[in-house]
Amino acid sequence: MKSKFILLVCIGLVAIFTLALATPARAFESRGGDTVTIPAGEVIEDDLYVGANIFTLDGVVKGDLIVAGSAITINGTVEGDLLAAGQSVVVNGRVMDDIRMAGASLVLGESAQIADDVVSAGYSLETKDGSSVGGDTLFGGYQAVLAGDTARNANIAVNRLELSGSVGGDVSVEVGSAEETPMVSPFTFMPNMPAVPSVAGGLTIKSGASIGGDLTYTAIPETMIPPGTVSGDVLHKLPAVVTGKEQTVTEKTSSWFFTNLRNLVTLLIVGLLMVWLVPKLVQNGANAVNAKPLPSFGWGIVTIFGFFFALLALTTLVVIVAIILGIVTLGDLLGTIIWAGIIAVAALIFAFSVSVGYISKIIVSYLGGRLILARLKPEWAERPYWPVALGVVIFAILVAIPFLGGFINVIVVVLGLGALWLLGWELIRSRPTGAKAPAESTD
Repeated sequence: MKSKFILLVCIGLVAIFTLALATPARAFESRGGDTVTIPAGEVIEDDLYVGANIFTLDGVVKGDLIVAGSAITINGTVEGDLLAAGQSVVVNGRVMDDIRMAGASLVLGESAQIADDVVSAGYSLETKDGSSVGGDTLFGGYQAVLAGDTARNANIAVNRLELSGSVGGDVSVEVGSAEETPMVSPFTFMPNMPAVPSVAGGLTIKSGASIGGDLTYTAIPETMIPPGTVSGDVLHKLPAVVTGKEQTVTEKTSSWFFTNLRNLVTLLIVGLLMVWLVPKLVQNGANAVNAKPLPSFGWGIVTIFGFFFALLALTTLVVIVAIILGIVTLGDLLGTIIWAGIIAVAALIFAFSVSVGYISKIIVSYLGGRLILARLKPEWAERPYWPVALGVVIFAILVAIPFLGGFINVIVVVLGLGALWLLGWELIRSRPTGAKAPAESTD
Protein backbone atom coordinates (compact mmCIF):
# COMPACT_ATOMS: atom_id res chain seq x y z
CA MET A 1 0.00 0.00 0.00
CA LYS A 2 2.65 2.49 1.06
CA SER A 3 4.93 2.03 -1.95
CA LYS A 4 2.28 2.72 -4.56
CA PHE A 5 0.79 5.53 -2.49
CA ILE A 6 4.13 7.27 -2.29
CA LEU A 7 4.73 6.66 -6.00
CA LEU A 8 1.47 8.29 -7.03
CA VAL A 9 1.94 11.22 -4.67
CA CYS A 10 5.36 11.85 -6.17
CA ILE A 11 3.95 11.61 -9.69
CA GLY A 12 1.30 14.18 -8.86
CA LEU A 13 3.60 16.64 -7.11
CA VAL A 14 6.66 16.33 -9.31
CA ALA A 15 4.65 16.54 -12.53
CA ILE A 16 3.43 20.01 -11.55
CA PHE A 17 6.93 21.43 -11.36
CA THR A 18 8.70 19.41 -14.06
CA LEU A 19 6.06 20.10 -16.66
CA ALA A 20 6.00 23.76 -15.69
CA LEU A 21 9.75 23.97 -16.20
CA ALA A 22 9.38 22.21 -19.52
CA THR A 23 6.91 24.77 -20.84
CA PRO A 24 8.05 25.97 -24.29
CA ALA A 25 9.94 29.26 -24.34
CA ARG A 26 7.21 31.47 -25.70
CA ALA A 27 5.42 34.60 -24.61
CA PHE A 28 3.36 34.44 -21.44
CA GLU A 29 1.33 36.66 -19.14
CA SER A 30 1.43 36.71 -15.37
CA ARG A 31 -1.03 37.94 -12.76
CA GLY A 32 -0.61 38.36 -9.02
CA GLY A 33 -2.41 39.71 -5.97
CA ASP A 34 -4.81 38.65 -3.26
CA THR A 35 -7.73 38.07 -5.65
CA VAL A 36 -7.32 37.54 -9.39
CA THR A 37 -10.23 36.98 -11.77
CA ILE A 38 -10.21 36.45 -15.53
CA PRO A 39 -13.77 37.48 -16.43
CA ALA A 40 -15.96 35.87 -19.06
CA GLY A 41 -15.16 37.31 -22.48
CA GLU A 42 -11.48 37.94 -21.72
CA VAL A 43 -9.06 35.85 -23.79
CA ILE A 44 -5.43 35.29 -22.78
CA GLU A 45 -3.54 34.60 -26.00
CA ASP A 46 -0.45 33.14 -24.30
CA ASP A 47 0.45 30.98 -21.32
CA LEU A 48 -0.71 32.43 -18.02
CA TYR A 49 1.16 32.31 -14.70
CA VAL A 50 -0.82 33.25 -11.60
CA GLY A 51 0.06 33.63 -7.92
CA ALA A 52 -2.95 34.65 -5.84
CA ASN A 53 -4.86 33.82 -2.71
CA ILE A 54 -8.10 33.44 -4.66
CA PHE A 55 -8.11 32.83 -8.41
CA THR A 56 -11.11 32.42 -10.71
CA LEU A 57 -11.01 31.77 -14.44
CA ASP A 58 -14.23 32.55 -16.26
CA GLY A 59 -12.58 33.47 -19.56
CA VAL A 60 -10.23 31.62 -21.93
CA VAL A 61 -6.52 30.86 -21.75
CA LYS A 62 -5.16 29.92 -25.18
CA GLY A 63 -1.97 28.37 -23.78
CA ASP A 64 -1.10 26.64 -20.50
CA LEU A 65 -2.35 27.87 -17.13
CA ILE A 66 0.08 27.59 -14.20
CA VAL A 67 -1.50 28.74 -10.95
CA ALA A 68 -0.70 28.58 -7.24
CA GLY A 69 -2.97 29.89 -4.51
CA SER A 70 -5.41 29.06 -1.76
CA ALA A 71 -8.72 28.72 -3.63
CA ILE A 72 -8.55 28.03 -7.38
CA THR A 73 -11.69 27.80 -9.53
CA ILE A 74 -11.68 27.07 -13.26
CA ASN A 75 -15.04 27.87 -14.85
CA GLY A 76 -13.76 28.87 -18.27
CA THR A 77 -11.52 27.16 -20.83
CA VAL A 78 -7.84 26.26 -20.81
CA GLU A 79 -6.70 25.24 -24.27
CA GLY A 80 -3.36 23.88 -23.05
CA ASP A 81 -2.36 22.16 -19.79
CA LEU A 82 -3.60 23.15 -16.35
CA LEU A 83 -0.96 22.99 -13.59
CA ALA A 84 -2.45 23.97 -10.24
CA ALA A 85 -1.47 23.77 -6.59
CA GLY A 86 -3.67 25.12 -3.81
CA GLN A 87 -5.75 24.31 -0.76
CA SER A 88 -8.70 23.76 -3.09
CA VAL A 89 -8.78 23.31 -6.86
CA VAL A 90 -12.20 23.16 -8.51
CA VAL A 91 -12.57 22.61 -12.25
CA ASN A 92 -16.01 23.27 -13.72
CA GLY A 93 -14.95 24.21 -17.25
CA ARG A 94 -12.88 22.73 -20.08
CA VAL A 95 -9.22 21.78 -20.14
CA MET A 96 -8.19 20.75 -23.64
CA ASP A 97 -5.03 18.91 -22.57
CA ASP A 98 -3.73 17.48 -19.29
CA ILE A 99 -4.31 18.46 -15.66
CA ARG A 100 -1.55 18.24 -13.06
CA MET A 101 -2.80 19.37 -9.65
CA ALA A 102 -2.11 19.03 -5.95
CA GLY A 103 -4.09 20.25 -2.97
CA ALA A 104 -6.30 19.43 0.01
CA SER A 105 -9.56 19.36 -1.95
CA LEU A 106 -9.53 18.57 -5.68
CA VAL A 107 -12.84 18.59 -7.54
CA LEU A 108 -13.95 18.01 -11.11
CA GLY A 109 -17.44 19.52 -11.22
CA GLU A 110 -20.48 18.21 -13.08
CA SER A 111 -19.64 20.21 -16.22
CA ALA A 112 -15.87 19.60 -16.19
CA GLN A 113 -14.45 18.28 -19.47
CA ILE A 114 -10.80 17.20 -19.50
CA ALA A 115 -9.48 16.16 -22.91
CA ASP A 116 -6.51 14.11 -21.66
CA ASP A 117 -5.00 12.86 -18.40
CA VAL A 118 -5.61 13.96 -14.81
CA VAL A 119 -2.60 13.41 -12.52
CA SER A 120 -3.22 14.56 -8.96
CA ALA A 121 -2.12 14.25 -5.36
CA GLY A 122 -3.65 15.51 -2.13
CA TYR A 123 -6.16 14.83 0.61
CA SER A 124 -9.36 14.34 -1.40
CA LEU A 125 -10.25 13.95 -5.07
CA GLU A 126 -13.87 14.10 -6.22
CA THR A 127 -15.01 13.66 -9.82
CA LYS A 128 -18.70 14.45 -9.89
CA ASP A 129 -21.35 12.78 -12.00
CA GLY A 130 -21.28 14.46 -15.42
CA SER A 131 -17.55 15.19 -15.45
CA SER A 132 -15.42 13.53 -18.10
CA VAL A 133 -11.72 12.70 -18.42
CA GLY A 134 -10.58 11.82 -21.93
CA GLY A 135 -7.39 10.06 -20.83
CA ASP A 136 -6.24 8.40 -17.60
CA THR A 137 -7.02 9.33 -14.00
CA LEU A 138 -4.19 8.98 -11.48
CA PHE A 139 -4.46 9.98 -7.83
CA GLY A 140 -2.52 9.42 -4.64
CA GLY A 141 -3.93 10.68 -1.35
CA TYR A 142 -6.30 10.00 1.53
CA GLN A 143 -9.64 9.51 -0.22
CA ALA A 144 -11.32 9.66 -3.62
CA VAL A 145 -14.87 9.68 -4.98
CA LEU A 146 -15.07 8.81 -8.68
CA ALA A 147 -18.58 9.49 -9.93
CA GLY A 148 -17.56 10.92 -13.30
CA ASP A 149 -16.37 9.22 -16.48
CA THR A 150 -12.78 8.26 -17.34
CA ALA A 151 -12.24 7.21 -20.95
CA ARG A 152 -9.09 5.15 -20.40
CA ASN A 153 -7.51 3.78 -17.21
CA ALA A 154 -7.68 4.71 -13.54
CA ASN A 155 -4.80 4.18 -11.11
CA ILE A 156 -5.66 5.07 -7.51
CA ALA A 157 -3.82 4.67 -4.19
CA VAL A 158 -5.82 5.89 -1.18
CA ASN A 159 -7.23 4.85 2.19
CA ARG A 160 -10.83 5.29 1.04
CA LEU A 161 -12.31 5.00 -2.46
CA GLU A 162 -15.87 5.14 -3.69
CA LEU A 163 -16.45 4.30 -7.37
CA SER A 164 -19.82 4.98 -8.94
CA GLY A 165 -18.85 6.34 -12.37
CA SER A 166 -17.45 4.67 -15.47
CA VAL A 167 -13.90 3.78 -16.50
CA GLY A 168 -13.38 2.73 -20.11
CA GLY A 169 -10.18 0.78 -19.51
CA ASP A 170 -8.49 -0.96 -16.60
CA VAL A 171 -8.76 0.06 -12.95
CA SER A 172 -5.86 -0.46 -10.56
CA VAL A 173 -6.63 0.34 -6.92
CA GLU A 174 -4.74 0.06 -3.66
CA VAL A 175 -6.71 0.89 -0.53
CA GLY A 176 -6.67 0.51 3.23
CA SER A 177 -9.21 -1.60 5.00
CA ALA A 178 -12.31 -0.20 6.67
CA GLU A 179 -11.08 -1.51 10.03
CA GLU A 180 -7.62 0.07 9.90
CA THR A 181 -8.75 3.42 8.45
CA PRO A 182 -9.82 6.06 11.02
CA MET A 183 -13.30 7.49 10.59
CA VAL A 184 -11.99 11.05 10.88
CA SER A 185 -8.71 12.15 9.35
CA PRO A 186 -6.52 14.64 11.25
CA PHE A 187 -6.45 16.75 8.08
CA THR A 188 -10.12 17.58 8.74
CA PHE A 189 -9.02 19.93 11.52
CA MET A 190 -6.66 21.98 9.36
CA PRO A 191 -7.49 25.72 9.31
CA ASN A 192 -9.77 26.72 6.42
CA MET A 193 -10.04 23.12 5.28
CA PRO A 194 -12.45 22.98 2.31
CA ALA A 195 -15.52 20.78 2.58
CA VAL A 196 -14.91 17.26 1.28
CA PRO A 197 -17.29 14.30 0.85
CA SER A 198 -17.58 11.60 3.50
CA VAL A 199 -16.21 8.28 2.23
CA ALA A 200 -16.37 4.87 3.88
CA GLY A 201 -13.07 3.14 4.63
CA GLY A 202 -11.67 0.72 2.07
CA LEU A 203 -13.05 0.17 -1.45
CA THR A 204 -16.71 0.72 -2.26
CA ILE A 205 -18.10 0.00 -5.74
CA LYS A 206 -21.67 1.19 -6.12
CA SER A 207 -24.41 -0.13 -8.34
CA GLY A 208 -24.28 1.63 -11.70
CA ALA A 209 -20.48 1.79 -11.84
CA SER A 210 -18.88 0.50 -15.02
CA ILE A 211 -15.36 -0.78 -15.73
CA GLY A 212 -14.63 -1.57 -19.38
CA GLY A 213 -11.39 -3.47 -18.71
CA ASP A 214 -9.90 -5.39 -15.81
CA LEU A 215 -10.16 -4.53 -12.13
CA THR A 216 -7.10 -5.13 -9.98
CA TYR A 217 -7.41 -4.10 -6.36
CA THR A 218 -5.17 -4.57 -3.35
CA ALA A 219 -7.00 -4.64 -0.03
CA ILE A 220 -7.25 -6.85 3.03
CA PRO A 221 -11.01 -7.62 2.74
CA GLU A 222 -12.56 -8.78 -0.50
CA THR A 223 -14.89 -6.12 -1.95
CA MET A 224 -18.48 -6.80 -2.93
CA ILE A 225 -18.75 -5.98 -6.66
CA PRO A 226 -22.23 -5.55 -8.19
CA PRO A 227 -22.86 -8.04 -11.03
CA GLY A 228 -22.05 -6.76 -14.53
CA THR A 229 -19.84 -3.94 -13.27
CA VAL A 230 -16.54 -5.28 -14.63
CA SER A 231 -16.28 -6.34 -18.27
CA GLY A 232 -12.84 -7.89 -17.88
CA ASP A 233 -11.19 -9.93 -15.16
CA VAL A 234 -11.21 -9.18 -11.44
CA LEU A 235 -8.02 -9.76 -9.47
CA HIS A 236 -7.94 -9.34 -5.71
CA LYS A 237 -4.50 -9.00 -4.13
CA LEU A 238 -3.56 -8.97 -0.48
CA PRO A 239 -1.08 -6.33 0.68
CA ALA A 240 2.49 -7.52 0.50
CA VAL A 241 3.78 -8.82 3.80
CA VAL A 242 7.48 -8.79 4.55
CA THR A 243 8.32 -12.39 5.39
CA GLY A 244 11.75 -11.62 6.77
CA LYS A 245 13.32 -14.42 4.74
CA GLU A 246 17.02 -14.54 5.34
CA GLN A 247 19.40 -14.47 2.41
CA THR A 248 21.78 -17.35 2.05
CA VAL A 249 25.47 -16.84 2.70
CA THR A 250 26.13 -17.07 -1.02
CA GLU A 251 23.49 -14.43 -1.81
CA LYS A 252 24.83 -12.08 0.85
CA THR A 253 28.40 -12.52 -0.34
CA SER A 254 27.48 -11.99 -3.99
CA SER A 255 25.45 -8.86 -3.20
CA TRP A 256 28.25 -7.45 -1.02
CA PHE A 257 30.90 -8.14 -3.66
CA PHE A 258 29.10 -6.62 -6.64
CA THR A 259 27.90 -3.58 -4.69
CA ASN A 260 31.43 -2.73 -3.61
CA LEU A 261 32.81 -3.53 -7.05
CA ARG A 262 30.43 -1.00 -8.61
CA ASN A 263 31.47 1.59 -6.05
CA LEU A 264 35.13 0.97 -6.81
CA VAL A 265 34.72 1.21 -10.59
CA THR A 266 32.61 4.38 -10.31
CA LEU A 267 35.06 6.15 -8.00
CA LEU A 268 38.01 5.06 -10.11
CA ILE A 269 36.51 6.46 -13.31
CA VAL A 270 35.52 9.73 -11.62
CA GLY A 271 38.93 10.03 -9.95
CA LEU A 272 40.87 9.53 -13.17
CA LEU A 273 38.64 12.06 -14.93
CA MET A 274 39.19 14.60 -12.16
CA VAL A 275 43.01 14.36 -12.18
CA TRP A 276 42.86 14.73 -15.95
CA LEU A 277 40.40 17.63 -16.14
CA VAL A 278 40.93 19.46 -12.82
CA PRO A 279 44.28 18.23 -11.42
CA LYS A 280 44.86 21.42 -9.39
CA LEU A 281 41.60 20.94 -7.51
CA VAL A 282 42.56 17.41 -6.48
CA GLN A 283 46.19 18.27 -5.64
CA ASN A 284 45.40 21.47 -3.73
CA GLY A 285 42.58 19.76 -1.85
CA ALA A 286 44.91 16.94 -0.82
CA ASN A 287 47.53 19.48 0.28
CA ALA A 288 44.91 21.26 2.41
CA VAL A 289 43.94 18.05 4.21
CA ASN A 290 47.59 17.06 4.68
CA ALA A 291 48.61 20.46 6.04
CA LYS A 292 45.51 21.13 8.17
CA PRO A 293 43.73 17.83 9.01
CA LEU A 294 41.93 19.09 12.13
CA PRO A 295 40.74 22.37 10.55
CA SER A 296 39.65 20.39 7.49
CA PHE A 297 37.56 18.08 9.66
CA GLY A 298 36.03 21.00 11.55
CA TRP A 299 35.22 22.98 8.42
CA GLY A 300 33.78 19.83 6.87
CA ILE A 301 31.20 19.63 9.63
CA VAL A 302 30.51 23.35 9.18
CA THR A 303 30.02 22.74 5.45
CA ILE A 304 27.36 20.09 6.07
CA PHE A 305 25.38 22.32 8.43
CA GLY A 306 26.02 25.29 6.14
CA PHE A 307 24.46 23.45 3.21
CA PHE A 308 21.18 22.85 5.04
CA PHE A 309 21.14 26.40 6.35
CA ALA A 310 21.78 27.80 2.85
CA LEU A 311 19.04 25.58 1.41
CA LEU A 312 16.54 26.77 4.01
CA ALA A 313 17.61 30.41 3.65
CA LEU A 314 17.38 30.32 -0.15
CA THR A 315 13.96 28.70 -0.12
CA THR A 316 12.69 31.17 2.49
CA LEU A 317 14.06 34.10 0.49
CA VAL A 318 12.27 32.99 -2.68
CA VAL A 319 8.98 32.59 -0.80
CA ILE A 320 9.31 36.01 0.87
CA VAL A 321 10.17 37.74 -2.41
CA ALA A 322 7.24 36.01 -4.15
CA ILE A 323 4.85 37.14 -1.40
CA ILE A 324 6.14 40.72 -1.57
CA LEU A 325 5.74 40.78 -5.34
CA GLY A 326 2.19 39.52 -4.95
CA ILE A 327 1.40 42.20 -2.36
CA VAL A 328 2.79 45.04 -4.47
CA THR A 329 1.10 43.54 -7.57
CA LEU A 330 4.32 43.04 -9.53
CA GLY A 331 3.00 39.77 -10.91
CA ASP A 332 5.09 40.06 -14.07
CA LEU A 333 8.19 39.17 -12.04
CA LEU A 334 6.59 36.37 -10.04
CA GLY A 335 7.17 33.55 -12.50
CA THR A 336 10.78 34.59 -13.11
CA ILE A 337 11.56 34.72 -9.37
CA ILE A 338 9.99 31.33 -8.68
CA TRP A 339 11.78 29.54 -11.52
CA ALA A 340 15.09 31.24 -10.67
CA GLY A 341 14.68 30.06 -7.09
CA ILE A 342 13.90 26.49 -8.16
CA ILE A 343 16.97 26.43 -10.42
CA ALA A 344 19.19 27.87 -7.67
CA VAL A 345 17.98 25.30 -5.12
CA ALA A 346 18.48 22.46 -7.61
CA ALA A 347 22.00 23.69 -8.43
CA LEU A 348 22.89 23.87 -4.71
CA ILE A 349 21.62 20.34 -4.06
CA PHE A 350 23.45 19.01 -7.13
CA ALA A 351 26.75 20.65 -6.15
CA PHE A 352 26.55 19.34 -2.58
CA SER A 353 25.60 15.82 -3.73
CA VAL A 354 28.53 15.64 -6.16
CA SER A 355 30.90 16.97 -3.51
CA VAL A 356 29.75 14.40 -0.93
CA GLY A 357 29.49 11.47 -3.31
CA TYR A 358 32.65 11.95 -5.36
CA ILE A 359 34.90 15.00 -5.00
CA SER A 360 35.56 14.72 -1.25
CA LYS A 361 36.36 11.01 -1.53
CA ILE A 362 38.67 11.50 -4.51
CA ILE A 363 40.64 14.25 -2.71
CA VAL A 364 41.30 12.14 0.39
CA SER A 365 41.93 8.97 -1.65
CA TYR A 366 44.48 10.85 -3.75
CA LEU A 367 46.24 12.05 -0.60
CA GLY A 368 46.36 8.52 0.83
CA GLY A 369 47.72 7.07 -2.41
CA ARG A 370 50.34 9.82 -2.69
CA LEU A 371 51.59 9.31 0.88
CA ILE A 372 51.94 5.57 0.38
CA LEU A 373 53.72 5.90 -2.99
CA ALA A 374 56.06 8.53 -1.54
CA ARG A 375 57.51 5.76 0.63
CA LEU A 376 57.32 2.88 -1.81
CA LYS A 377 57.80 4.47 -5.25
CA PRO A 378 58.62 8.20 -4.93
CA GLU A 379 58.74 8.83 -8.68
CA TRP A 380 55.17 7.54 -9.06
CA ALA A 381 53.89 9.79 -6.27
CA GLU A 382 54.45 12.85 -8.49
CA ARG A 383 52.29 11.45 -11.27
CA PRO A 384 48.60 12.22 -10.69
CA TYR A 385 47.10 8.98 -12.00
CA TRP A 386 48.93 6.44 -9.82
CA PRO A 387 48.10 8.08 -6.46
CA VAL A 388 44.40 8.40 -7.24
CA ALA A 389 44.18 4.81 -8.55
CA LEU A 390 45.92 3.35 -5.49
CA GLY A 391 44.04 5.58 -3.07
CA VAL A 392 40.63 4.73 -4.52
CA VAL A 393 41.32 0.99 -4.37
CA ILE A 394 42.39 1.23 -0.72
CA PHE A 395 39.41 3.43 0.13
CA ALA A 396 36.99 0.99 -1.56
CA ILE A 397 38.47 -1.92 0.40
CA LEU A 398 38.22 -0.06 3.71
CA VAL A 399 34.60 1.07 3.26
CA ALA A 400 33.63 -2.49 2.33
CA ILE A 401 34.43 -3.60 5.89
CA PRO A 402 31.17 -4.04 7.82
CA PHE A 403 30.50 -1.39 10.49
CA LEU A 404 34.00 0.09 10.28
CA GLY A 405 33.51 1.00 6.61
CA GLY A 406 30.64 3.37 7.31
CA PHE A 407 32.67 5.22 9.94
CA ILE A 408 35.65 5.55 7.56
CA ASN A 409 33.37 6.81 4.79
CA VAL A 410 31.99 9.58 7.04
CA ILE A 411 35.47 10.67 8.14
CA VAL A 412 36.71 10.82 4.55
CA VAL A 413 33.69 12.80 3.34
CA VAL A 414 33.97 15.34 6.17
CA LEU A 415 37.72 15.80 5.56
CA GLY A 416 37.15 16.26 1.81
CA LEU A 417 34.36 18.78 2.33
CA GLY A 418 36.57 20.71 4.74
CA ALA A 419 39.34 20.82 2.14
CA LEU A 420 36.89 22.24 -0.41
CA TRP A 421 35.80 24.87 2.14
CA LEU A 422 39.42 25.88 2.79
CA LEU A 423 40.15 26.08 -0.95
CA GLY A 424 37.10 28.23 -1.54
CA TRP A 425 37.98 30.54 1.33
CA GLU A 426 41.57 30.87 0.10
CA LEU A 427 40.28 31.68 -3.39
CA ILE A 428 38.05 34.44 -1.99
CA ARG A 429 40.89 35.92 0.07
CA SER A 430 43.32 35.88 -2.85
CA ARG A 431 41.01 37.82 -5.20
CA PRO A 432 42.16 41.42 -5.72
CA THR A 433 40.00 43.96 -3.90
CA GLY A 434 40.55 46.65 -6.50
CA ALA A 435 42.94 47.91 -9.14
CA LYS A 436 45.83 50.15 -8.07
CA ALA A 437 45.64 53.76 -9.13
CA PRO A 438 48.05 54.58 -11.98
CA ALA A 439 51.27 56.30 -10.91
CA GLU A 440 51.53 60.03 -11.65
CA SER A 441 53.93 61.06 -14.36
CA THR A 442 57.13 62.78 -13.18
CA ASP A 443 57.81 64.34 -16.52
